[in-house]
Amino acid sequence: MTSNLQPAARFVSAAAITAIGSYVPEARLTNDDLSRMVDTNDEWIVRRTGIYERRIAASDEFSSDLAIRAVRDLLDRYPTDAGDIDGIIVATTTPDTPFPSVASYVQRAFGIRASLAFDLNAACAGFVSALQTAGGLLLTGAYRKILVIGVETLSKITNYEDRSTCILFGDGAGAVLVERAEEGHFLASHAATDGEGGIHVYASGLSRQWNGKPLEGEGRIVQNGREVYKWAVSTVPVGVRRLLENAGLAIDQLDWFVPHSANLRMIEAMCERLDFPYEQALHSATYYGNTSSASIPLALDLAVRDGRLVAGQRVALYGFGSGLTQAGLLLRWTI
Repeated sequence: MTSNLQPAARFVSAAAITAIGSYVPEARLTNDDLSRMVDTNDEWIVRRTGIYERRIAASDEFSSDLAIRAVRDLLDRYPTDAGDIDGIIVATTTPDTPFPSVASYVQRAFGIRASLAFDLNAACAGFVSALQTAGGLLLTGAYRKILVIGVETLSKITNYEDRSTCILFGDGAGAVLVERAEEGHFLASHAATDGEGGIHVYASGLSRQWNGKPLEGEGRIVQNGREVYKWAVSTVPVGVRRLLENAGLAIDQLDWFVPHSANLRMIEAMCERLDFPYEQALHSATYYGNTSSASIPLALDLAVRDGRLVAGQRVALYGFGSGLTQAGLLLRWTI
């Protein structure tokens, strides 16, 4: 696989994150629970992933339900007139239906009028890609306040007979409000895709083939963990350095690194290659598992709630996953 990395874009957007919210389902699936379903155990899972449990949506609970609950949490904590919101972008790989979009469910739930609303699918890079898109839309001057939501109900497409994947995935949602600002808080942006590696993590859909070869899984997640690990650990640190270089910053001027929470061993390896303290990496994997596009906003909200993440800090968000796609955003935190 090639890295396909180009120089990070100089992307100082007059935008700021002004509110955040999150939601995870009530049901917990622990490692001990999984040990009764497949040949695994708590010690094996923790040693390889750092994950202890994950949240699982109810049979009648879907991505739109989680997204709506996350937005409601945001509005409760940061009182905002929903009528002022003029854009909704939902990053998800597990929409309730192929169409209409999850974003349209959110629009209906809150009675948001005259709003741009669409879903974006960039897998585990989705939330950062959606933030990049929101920043660009705000730059046009046509929008003022955009909801960006990362949400997944991965349990509905997880194969619970495959111990290599079922130990990883969980459900959850995180939402932020991005507003036009006088000062640019989105400092640098980067994105790259290596489509040749798309075969290494996928869920088959209308097509059951990849370059003429049959796909497995019948709509469930299929992943070559070894190849994804090698790709991510080799390319993400390079992308993070380019973000910092483009903003004229050194690694020791970064307060927090927030990668997609694929698993903690992968994050440890990235931090080692970056020569960055693992203690300054925010994640949500330990008790939520890998929630794909929801993992970064969940990690951010956990850090906001416990007081680690505060206004003025520099934060590097970095999503990576199926595609193989990656997206990075360097920003100054504002709430």
